[in-house]
This record gives sequence, structure tokens and C-alpha cells, in this order.
Amino acid sequence: MLASLARYYSGTIVRMSSGGQKQYLCIDLKSFYASVECVDRDLDPMTTDLVVADPTRTQKTICLAVSPSLKAKGVHNRCRVFQIPKDLNYIMAKPRMARYIEVSAQIYETYLQWMSKDDIHVYSIDEAFFDVTPYLSLYGMDARQLGERIREDVVRRTGIPATCGVGPNLYLAKVALDIMAKHSKDYFGVLTEESYKEKLWNHTPLTDFWRVGPGTARRLGELGIHTMGQLALAPVDPVFDALGVDAEILLDHAWGKEPVEMRHIKQYKPQTHCIASAQVLSRDYPFDEALTVVKEMADAVSLELVQKGKIASSVVVTASYGLTAEERAEMRAAGNVRYWGGPSDGGTLRFVTPTNSRRTIMDAVVHLFCEHVTHERGVHHLSVTLDGIMDSKASGIQLDLFSNQETLGREQRRQEAVSAVKQKFGKNSLLKGIDLLPEATGRERNRQIGGHNSGD
Repeated sequence: MLASLARYYSGTIVRMSSGGQKQYLCIDLKSFYASVECVDRDLDPMTTDLVVADPTRTQKTICLAVSPSLKAKGVHNRCRVFQIPKDLNYIMAKPRMARYIEVSAQIYETYLQWMSKDDIHVYSIDEAFFDVTPYLSLYGMDARQLGERIREDVVRRTGIPATCGVGPNLYLAKVALDIMAKHSKDYFGVLTEESYKEKLWNHTPLTDFWRVGPGTARRLGELGIHTMGQLALAPVDPVFDALGVDAEILLDHAWGKEPVEMRHIKQYKPQTHCIASAQVLSRDYPFDEALTVVKEMADAVSLELVQKGKIASSVVVTASYGLTAEERAEMRAAGNVRYWGGPSDGGTLRFVTPTNSRRTIMDAVVHLFCEHVTHERGVHHLSVTLDGIMDSKASGIQLDLFSNQETLGREQRRQEAVSAVKQKFGKNSLLKGIDLLPEATGRERNRQIGGHNSGD
């Protein structure tokens, strides 16, 4: 296989310069979760009607993936089960996140047969960018040919089909994938700055383009801008007034330009880190029941701090309320049929000194929740975020003269022991009494990955 040429004695990739313009690939695994379920059932992912959704939940549960054949019949991706036409016969597969991660890792190993990890950016579990510039002369191919060979290799090894976009920068490769490839018969799209202007300057809606959400499109629409061509030629000042610093990125994209390269991604080091836990509740929880859940979440994030050897500088608690029937009716009347989140409340508390103390974090979370969340509405979404994360043994950390260090030390050792048991025997091997309450969600979430069934 040609990919074997890219290996040197120790397994190090030989990277060769092709000269000239950069070339990027963006590969997306087609309806990834649904395709994995089809392959595991010896079914064709492209012709089988299948959705990935949890049948034990209500008809309002979201379908995590919809197979291509169902999409062709008008079923939208990420729809809710009740929105699937009743006259369609389809397979409903329960999510198995652990299996999807396993297959994704197998596909990444396939990518590594062709190029160095330094030239791959994993964008999500089913999508990745590739700087193929150094490999074109090595393999004696152009970017499209190399993309085709990588796709063929993925299908041969795993059975998972993929779409591919090619462009001279990361943005054009992504747009070639999202707009061109996903609507072409061969699932391949190629763009240059010139063809981008020719083919996509008049394309609508704007939300089809990378980084343009409904809010951005609405603000641009208020300026009379409905296409990328109109944005490129629009007066700059009103766009900056409407979008702020994001305008600079969007104006570059309107012209098909993107200054960020793979090397910038690899060199990037975030200035701040956080640890977060969030969940959408199965129903609107009254205040006391929601307090139980947020306590479980505080316990989980404080234990994660200990596991990672980190401490946090502050904590943020946010609660979003369920919508009333009147509010839903108002949103539908306004044409907003995609957003179902209600109003939210929350607050932030900064610790006297950075900490991973379970008691300190728990007290802070309970205080914020009781102070900011109303008793009058049901809570539908909760999040707890620890900000200002740093190493617990980092130098220059301010000492807390008002805390009992012996007590903190005992708590630290207890948390480390709990962490060790959970890591060896599973997250549900040790539970607190609060986890056994009927409204608690911790035990169920311990069996999930990313809020979805793990399949284990």
C-alpha cells in the first residue's frame, strides 16, 4: 500500500514539502453513529433506514443520528422521534457511545497510516482536518486523489462511508465538505478562492456556512446581507457594529480566506481551563429536586479535580427553566421553532484561594443555587463549571490561613481513595445516600458518555 511509503524505520512519518499552495482535506464520517450501527448489523449504511435514539425515553428524545436513506426521505438530522413520519419503517438503535469511540479510534489509526499526527486535527468524533501539502509529492497524487484513497482505506477497514472536502485553506476545505460534498453524487467537494466566489457567493441560507449561526444570520439580515457575496462587498463599519470582533473572521471567510494553518492549531495553548458538568433533565424539576441533582454534580466535578491533580479558582452555577405552554406558543408564533430553552438564572463565586476541597465546592454550589434559582419555576437544564483550573502543586498559589489544613488533608486523602475505587471498579462502585434518592441522576449518568448511553 502507498501509505507504507510514509513510514520510516521507527514508524516516524517522512514529511516532504510539495511546494506551492497549501492543500487541506476535511473528512466527515457519514451519519457516523448510524453507520456504525448498520455495519455492526451487517447492513448497508447507505440504504438502511435507521435512527440512533434511546427507545426507553419519551417520543421527544433527540435522534443522535439519522441514516442517509432516511435523510433522503425527508427526516432531518437531530430531529425528535415524534417528528419521524409514522408511515416509515425504520430500525431504532439505542446509543452506544463506547462503541462509537472505539470505531473512531480505529479510523484515526487509519489516518495515521497515511500521515503524521502533526498534520491531523481531530475536529470532532466524526470529523477531521488534514494538511496534505507535505504528502502530495510523496504519494504522487493531487489532494483529491489522496482524499479518495484515504476514504477507500477507511471503508475497507471499518465499513464506514465518508465525505471529503478539499481547499487551499481550512475554511474552504470545511465549506467544500459541508455545502459541496454532502450534496454531490460522489460525496466529494473541491473549492478554490475563485470557485468559492463563483459557486457560493449567492448561496443561501447563510447558516449553511461554517461559523454562521441563526443569531449571526439574523443580525446580518437586518443589514440587508443574505449571502456571502453581499457580506464581502458590504460597508465594513456596520458589520463590525453588528458583530464585534467576529466580523473580522466572517469578512475573511466571505472572501474565502483563512489565515489559520495547521501549525497554528498545534501551537495553540489555551490561557484558561475549566471543568464542567451539564445535563438536560428528563422533566422540569421543582426546586428541591433540582438541588439534589446539582449537589451530585458538585460532588462529581470536585472528584474530577482530585483525579486530575488540579485546583479551581471559581465556580459558576446556571439553571435554565422549562418553558410554559404560553412561552412555547409565543416562540412558535415568532417563527422560532428550533430553540426550546427557557430563561435562566445563575451566579459565580470566587474562592478565597484555589481549591479542590469537596466541602468548599459543595457549599459554594449550594449557596449559588439557593441564592439565584427561583422556587416558582421548574428547572430543565443545569450546569456547574469550575474555572481558573491549575495544577494543585503549582508555585505561587496563595495560602488560606483560615482553613484547617489537617481537615483538608484528610478530605484530600478520602477523595483520592474514592477516586481509586471508582477508577478500578466503575463509577457506581461507591455511592452516597443522595444518589439513591428517586430524583437523583448520578447513577444513570455514570453509565453514560457525553450524556448518552455508553452501551456497556
